[in-house]
Amino acid sequence: MNQNPFSLNGKIAFVTGGGTGIGLGITYSLVKAGCKVIIAGRRPTVLQQAADINPEMIFYEFLDINSRSEIPGFVKFVYEKYGAIDILVNNAGIHLKKNMWETSDEEFDKVINTNLQSVFTISREFVKEMKERRTGSIIMISSMTGLFGMDKVVAYGTSKTGVIGMMHQLVMDCSAYNIRINTIAPGWIKSDMLEIAMNGDKERKEKILSRIPFKDFGESEDIGNAVVYLCSNAAKYVTGVTLPVDGGATFAF
Repeated sequence: MNQNPFSLNGKIAFVTGGGTGIGLGITYSLVKAGCKVIIAGRRPTVLQQAADINPEMIFYEFLDINSRSEIPGFVKFVYEKYGAIDILVNNAGIHLKKNMWETSDEEFDKVINTNLQSVFTISREFVKEMKERRTGSIIMISSMTGLFGMDKVVAYGTSKTGVIGMMHQLVMDCSAYNIRINTIAPGWIKSDMLEIAMNGDKERKEKILSRIPFKDFGESEDIGNAVVYLCSNAAKYVTGVTLPVDGGATFAF
C-alpha cells in the first residue's frame, strides 16, 4: 500500500509565531500529520505552554524576527541543534489599523520590516540549506488584504501584498532545486483578538459575516490543514499558488 500522500511523518517544520492564534493552529495540524515542529517567537512563556502540550513533537526557540542581522546565525544554530528543516512557515507578523494619513513613516516601516523584510531574510537563510539538499517547502502567510484593498490597513495590506509578490520571485529562483513556495491568504479566523474586536462592535461583526458566504468565521486549524496539504507529497507539483482560506469571503467581498 502506498504511503498516505498527506502524511508528514519524519519531517521537521519551523513555524514563526507558532505559539498563538493561526500559528498555533498550524503547529497542531502539522503535528497531527506526523511532523515535528519548532516554533519561534518573542514570548518564551507562550512558546513553552504550546510546546508542553506535546513535548515529543513540539520544540521552541526564542526569536525576534525584527532583529534581521541575527537571523543568519539563528538559522545556523537551528540546523546544528535539530538537523535538516523540511518546511518553513512564515507566519509571524504584526497588524496596524490606521488611516493612511494617520500612519507615520516609523509605523509603516515597522510593519514592512516585520511582515515582509524579515520574511525575505529568514527564507533566504533556510533556502541556502534546502538548496544543497534539493528539497524543501516554504509557506507564506498573507491575508485577504494581499488580494484586494481594505480601508485603514495601508501598511499591513502593503506588506501582505508584498509577500505574494515575493513568492512569485522565489518560485523562479528555487524551483530548479525542488523547493516549493506557496502562500495562504487567511480570511476572518477566530482568535482572542478577533473575539474582542467583534464582541465590542456587533454592527461590524454582522456586516463582516454578511460578506462571508459560509456565514461564520474560520478556525485556525483550517489554515493549518491547508499548510499540511501544501507541504505534503499530495501537492508535490504545486508551487507559486496563493490559496485563500476564507469561507468564500474573497469571492464575495
